[in-house]
Amino acid sequence: MSRNQKIAAVSLLAVLLIALAPLFALKGAEFGGSDDAGSQMVESVRGEEYEPWFTPVLERLTGGELPGEVESLFFCIQTGIGVGVLAFAFGYLVARKKYSGKEDSDGTEP
Repeated sequence: MSRNQKIAAVSLLAVLLIALAPLFALKGAEFGGSDDAGSQMVESVRGEEYEPWFTPVLERLTGGELPGEVESLFFCIQTGIGVGVLAFAFGYLVARKKYSGKEDSDGTEP
């Protein structure tokens, strides 16, 4: 196993550990969204119900609150676009290095 493969494997294990540790360490805990937590905190500090300053654009266009499935769809689309941009950027950086025509430090072509 090469050095890069070892680094990738250790990094993957670290990411999995960071992502899954809260699920096992805090059994029965509720993992809510930041919007809900923020509005609850404002309500507890001010002592009155929190009213948002703005309404989402799609709620104005449709005349009501969007179903959870539609919100999930938009979130997934946004995630897919972000992953596509990141993948393109990383691919560009790798290809730029690969096809630059410069020699490595050991005198060989990449």
